[in-house]
Amino acid sequence: MPLSRLNQEQFAAATAPFGHNLVIASAGTGKTSTIVARIAHLLQKGVRAEEILLLTFTNKAASEMIERVARYFDNETVKKIESGTFHAISYKLLKRIGKNISLKQPRELKILLKAIHAKRRFSHIDSPVKPYQASYLYDLFSLYQNSEVHLSFSEWLKNNESEHSVYFDIYEDILEEFQSEKRAFSYVDFNDLLIFLRNELKGDTGLFFKEILIDEYQDTNTLQGSLIKAFKCDSVFCVGDYDQSIYAFNGANIKIIGTFKERYADANIFTLDKNYRSSQMILSLANRVIEKNPRLYPKELKVTREGTFDDPKLLIYSELFEQYQGVAAKIQASKTPPHDIAVIFRNNSSADGIEASLRELGIKCKRKGSSSFFDSMEVKAMLDLMSLFINPKDMMAFIHIFEYAKGVGAAFSKELFDALLEIGDGDIKEAFFKPKDVENPFKKKVKNTQLGLFDDIHDNIGSVGRFYHLGFDESFLSNPILKNSRINEETAKFIHHFYKFLKESRTIKLPLSLCEHAMNSRVFEEITNLLAKKRGTLKDGNIDEKLVGEAKERIMRKAWLLKDLSKNYRDIPSFLNALTLGSSEMSEGEGINLLSIHASKGLEFKEVYVVDLMDGRFPNRKLMSMGGSLEEERRLFYVAATRAKDRLFLSYAKYDRIKKTEYVMSQFLNEAGFSS
Repeated sequence: MPLSRLNQEQFAAATAPFGHNLVIASAGTGKTSTIVARIAHLLQKGVRAEEILLLTFTNKAASEMIERVARYFDNETVKKIESGTFHAISYKLLKRIGKNISLKQPRELKILLKAIHAKRRFSHIDSPVKPYQASYLYDLFSLYQNSEVHLSFSEWLKNNESEHSVYFDIYEDILEEFQSEKRAFSYVDFNDLLIFLRNELKGDTGLFFKEILIDEYQDTNTLQGSLIKAFKCDSVFCVGDYDQSIYAFNGANIKIIGTFKERYADANIFTLDKNYRSSQMILSLANRVIEKNPRLYPKELKVTREGTFDDPKLLIYSELFEQYQGVAAKIQASKTPPHDIAVIFRNNSSADGIEASLRELGIKCKRKGSSSFFDSMEVKAMLDLMSLFINPKDMMAFIHIFEYAKGVGAAFSKELFDALLEIGDGDIKEAFFKPKDVENPFKKKVKNTQLGLFDDIHDNIGSVGRFYHLGFDESFLSNPILKNSRINEETAKFIHHFYKFLKESRTIKLPLSLCEHAMNSRVFEEITNLLAKKRGTLKDGNIDEKLVGEAKERIMRKAWLLKDLSKNYRDIPSFLNALTLGSSEMSEGEGINLLSIHASKGLEFKEVYVVDLMDGRFPNRKLMSMGGSLEEERRLFYVAATRAKDRLFLSYAKYDRIKKTEYVMSQFLNEAGFSS
């Protein structure tokens, strides 16, 4: 059983009595083994599997822990354990208690907010401060939700962004309409999942857990903390390390782990102090740096690995790109398998230089933590087309698709959607195949100067006769949507392509078939052409046809990859939900691992390179000035360094020839014991 394999400290933690238990588990000290053993201990003590809840920060981490538990207990028992991320668990439990919700990615909801924001004008306000753009307003509101449970958004803004006070009423009105639209279509984002479940738990939901286990407790934010507190349970078992708290930008509140003992009178604090991952030299280097941070709980790590290992090495280069090329050359000469090598970066621009240098040498690499496969425009478009197939009321997917139509932006896309709902009795499929005969489905709206709302209030009625020569069939030409004078020929063609996509997909059942239908549709062809043309346009405005062709090949490659992913699913809703909840954990390709520090969390590699250790870049002074801190930057360095098992290389460059900037070495290198 798992308990027999634990050291003394791990065993004491895993067998702790019910109550409030906190395990300080530093890098490489076997926290996963301890959590697995704790679950096994609970099951052995007679706790029913369905009374155990495991909350993690990645679905992969949850799956790995449950798989390890399954080695000792039968599958029927283990599969009853509720496990997953805060968001995945919240989604599942909300569905269980009968809540009708449609989960949307932030990128999708930003399009909705952009459409609402576009109806506002701020020019009537005399202020030297420019108002927030829609995307930033969304991110700011998300940060507010993650870090505040008592103040209103305006009150929170007043404490953090007071110079925007002249716009507070407009921001509130925009967000009120945004929330109203989300409610109308049952849309929820990741924050909403937690907020909705927390609110439901105030009543009698029938949800009860004997114990809740929380992994990476140091990264919980105020919203997640309030959800944990709302659950009805007998015991909590929290595992984390304050030295690895690196998510302040997402509202992570280090005070949650730091005040555990003060908040719970019966708190038991356990410390895992034996490191099984890194060599003595690597761990000593990391400790010399992190010890400069305030100590929230006492701890002193002990190294268990024996053998001869290389000292961590400092690589110094004269110029920035010389650094990237030098690191790539060292990797080329390394005998370590590619999958066990990681290049870890603080800034995305660092990854660009490393990736280019590796590929120049013909070295394969995969990148995670910056640009995601699922964030590419073509993949988003494919997923949106499929979303509209299963949910014709999906306003966000519709707006995103129709922004590609010539002359149609986010605001007019939303008007088109609202008009289709009007003539389809709330269903855009009905609007295309059985439309109501409405004279003008585009509703008039009221102008509100005070709140910056300026809607177009003209009738905009036109004749559909202007489209007769385009060869549309009669049933489509009779659609009232075409009466709007703002719909030109190109827009009408795009609408017709979408109509044909819906019409020809009505009998599709499998995700694979739907992927094939979407990628072969005229709608996706139009989107592909537009994206490829944009990517093939040179700075002087000329179009390079070779670049256009290459862009089309890359787009279709991603479409094929998405199709390959769909083969693992038997029904379309499960496929789309899996991608929505887990896309951030999926990476593309093979070879050397290029990882942001945040993406490297929880991973380990034999050979690690931490690049661009120059003052200003790491620590990142710009982010520090925007609300970060030196302590958090130091924790980031600690996380990066402790990913290494056998060999650690730290590098920096003295000069950037493009920006004509001179650099000095990071203070973290000085703290680690290196001199320039």
